[in-house]
Amino acid sequence: MAVSERGPRERMVFSAAQLIRRGGVSAAGMRDVAAHAGAPRGSLQHYFPGGKEQLVNEAVGWAGRYASRRVSRFLAALPTPTPSGLFAEMVRQWTDEYETSGFAGGCPVAAATADCAESTDSTRQAASAAFAHWHGSVAAALVDMGVPPERAPSLATLMLSSLEGAILLARAERDVRALTTVSRELAPLLDAAVTRGAPAPERRHAGHDRVGTET
Repeated sequence: MAVSERGPRERMVFSAAQLIRRGGVSAAGMRDVAAHAGAPRGSLQHYFPGGKEQLVNEAVGWAGRYASRRVSRFLAALPTPTPSGLFAEMVRQWTDEYETSGFAGGCPVAAATADCAESTDSTRQAASAAFAHWHGSVAAALVDMGVPPERAPSLATLMLSSLEGAILLARAERDVRALTTVSRELAPLLDAAVTRGAPAPERRHAGHDRVGTET
């Protein structure tokens, strides 16, 4: 669903995620979110009676669900899904953005964690749940590609941690070097974890979420 087709509540959650990924939680003031979303300021209290904390937590949850759904879409784009191919697609989402639009944006879940892990426990919990949702989708995809179930969670942790660290380095360096490096260096390790054949193509399903041009 395109951004313009969303209702005011959905637009504000989406906008909060976009502001957080660029400037952290401090950039997602209620008035700023309403302006970005093109929503009436009077609707903020109606939709988010818990105030900014509720809005931030919902934006973090949205980001986790979005990242999770992207896993299926990345796999559907691969002629032959492999763990390294999945990770390359996860990385490419960011290299494409940085090479075309600059390095202003990062992961909203990571940004909210950095800002609120010690100060706002509900946001820390929301971030933990968002990462867990994303992690679960990656681990399940690895199992589907032939990685043993007991190994898949560890590899999913490695993939997410490497990606998040590379995003941070890329933004600091204004260069995609870190992203391309982790993709290249992890590829042999990821593919070596496959111990059986992947399932038939009809078992893979692409997600149908459309959220505009931003992550």
